[in-house]
Amino acid sequence: MNDASPLPVIIVGGGFSGAMLAARLAERGQASILIERGDAFGPGVAYSTTNDAHRLNVRAGRMGAVADRPDDFIDWLAAHHPDQADPDGFAPRRLYGLYVRDRLTTTETAHPGLIRRLSGAVIAVEGRSAILSTGERVEGRAVVLATGNPAPRTTPTGEDGRIIANPWTPDALTPVRPDDDILILGAGLTMVDVLLTLSSQSWRGRATAVSRRGLLPRAHGQHHDAPIDLPPEALSGPLSVRLATARRLAEAHGWRRVMEGYRPITLKLWRAASEAERSRFLRHLRPWWDVHRHRIAPEIAAELDRLIAERRLTVRTGRIRNVEASTKFAVLHLSTRDGPQTLSAPWLIDCTGPGHDATTAPLTAGLIAEGRARLAATRLGLDLDDAGRVLHADGKPDPVLYVLGPPARAAFWETIAVPDIRQRIEALSAHLTA
Repeated sequence: MNDASPLPVIIVGGGFSGAMLAARLAERGQASILIERGDAFGPGVAYSTTNDAHRLNVRAGRMGAVADRPDDFIDWLAAHHPDQADPDGFAPRRLYGLYVRDRLTTTETAHPGLIRRLSGAVIAVEGRSAILSTGERVEGRAVVLATGNPAPRTTPTGEDGRIIANPWTPDALTPVRPDDDILILGAGLTMVDVLLTLSSQSWRGRATAVSRRGLLPRAHGQHHDAPIDLPPEALSGPLSVRLATARRLAEAHGWRRVMEGYRPITLKLWRAASEAERSRFLRHLRPWWDVHRHRIAPEIAAELDRLIAERRLTVRTGRIRNVEASTKFAVLHLSTRDGPQTLSAPWLIDCTGPGHDATTAPLTAGLIAEGRARLAATRLGLDLDDAGRVLHADGKPDPVLYVLGPPARAAFWETIAVPDIRQRIEALSAHLTA
């Protein structure tokens, strides 16, 4: 065991990233204080669902929460829900939330006194301390921001009930009646979850999803696709050459195998890329990367195909010009290739995905204002070094302030899926206890 400080590590955010970091630190003998706004520690938004139609987007056999124990989730399923213990299957996310909760609780029992749970909202970080909205100051040896994914920010957040600005709030979709038609902003994973939720509520209306490029998430194959060995021209050199190489390999071997080949080295490629290369990737390739990289279970893809075949799901391409709402309808004004268009329906649901904006979130905006943090050139989030430490305005790493999980995407890009986050947890826990 590495030597650990008697002072705790302060972890802001008690979802998957924060909770599993606390567990890993405890296993290394390091105390932590896990701070969560509510009282649900562990699952976070993604795994708090109670709807079993919401499935994992990664095969269960690859969802162990610990880097050196990839079968940990399967072993847990075998012990608690043996009917779901299929390594090649996509278990309900509800069960994964229970698994994360159980791992946190089990670790607390095995390492008593090393994890303290604290419910409250952190409004500022001063030095090595987190300041809560109650005025309480919690001091530690380091502070880790693991605040997860924020709510969408595309639509107005006013009180007009015809716009559902955050579909993840409890009972957000309950007002939608079975025959109501809906407009959806975004055509990605959040849209998929919304349609599954509505279908479980006996919804039989029609949905029109609008996105800039009209791309839907691709499906996993029936079995795991073995990665191919990528040649040097797919890994370095001009981005256009790498893209052409990837397309050629996809035609020869299948795109899933190509994506699996990139998966274990994406972090290395992202960290090595220049700011100009990252910006070009985000500007031109990101939508296609997202739909091929973050895939959905085959049975979920089949449900989308059914809705499309029944003309109950239509995907439109366009840019949002304006969103309005009356007492009975939501109205969406678009710019399309064919000119301005207007759509209306009883409901408009914002499924544009997490609204990451470090300049407006109070906690990070304060850090930027005081020069303790700076925005990355891509504007995806805070600028970090290789260890996940926040970089000051002058580029120097903060010795005690770190970011983990989805908010660290500017520095590490793939920080959403469990297999990627657990690698960051392992690296960060080793760093904090070295």
